[in-house]
Amino acid sequence: MKSTLLLIVPSLVLLGACAEQYDPVSFVAQGDEIIVSGAIDHTTLSAFEEITAANPGIKTLVLQNIEGSVDDDANVVFSRVVRAEGFDTVVPSDGLVASGGTDLFLAGNRRTLEPGACVGVHSWGGGGYVAANLPEDHPEHDRYLNYFEDIGVDPAFYWFTLDAAPEDGMHWMSAEEANRFNLATRKSKSLGSTVICEER
Repeated sequence: MKSTLLLIVPSLVLLGACAEQYDPVSFVAQGDEIIVSGAIDHTTLSAFEEITAANPGIKTLVLQNIEGSVDDDANVVFSRVVRAEGFDTVVPSDGLVASGGTDLFLAGNRRTLEPGACVGVHSWGGGGYVAANLPEDHPEHDRYLNYFEDIGVDPAFYWFTLDAAPEDGMHWMSAEEANRFNLATRKSKSLGSTVICEER
């Protein structure tokens, strides 16, 4: 897998043990879209503000390859800004979002999963916690549940992610699963297979 990432959950396994070895999120304006790739960290919001100030007419983020983040708090803040400023999000047919990248995708006002897009979810782990092992009323869940509630996502999706794969794994969602939770604002016809997504 490519080493580009972005996430809302603490400690993404795809980043590996060496969190210092990652490519921070980059934003590139291309026509009427901003192409986004990399890992969310404490610099992401300021980089986003720079690109949007220089391109005030663009309101679509194309999430090309966002596997997670190295800073879950930064991801929550950034994703909330994306929603508040009315951006649409798109995962292209050759694109990938996983873990917190999936959470960022959900911040979009209008959300498009093109046929073949890869959407990955798993349980989070970090700070001595493994989410799937915590009782449902544990306060560590609140940051994610509150975020999903604020952006209008069914909290059932959060619990689905915890059961879908362990923190050191990844479940690549089917179109049926994506449609069950209304991840996109239009029904998805097909998403990337596990084999394809693992190779991206």
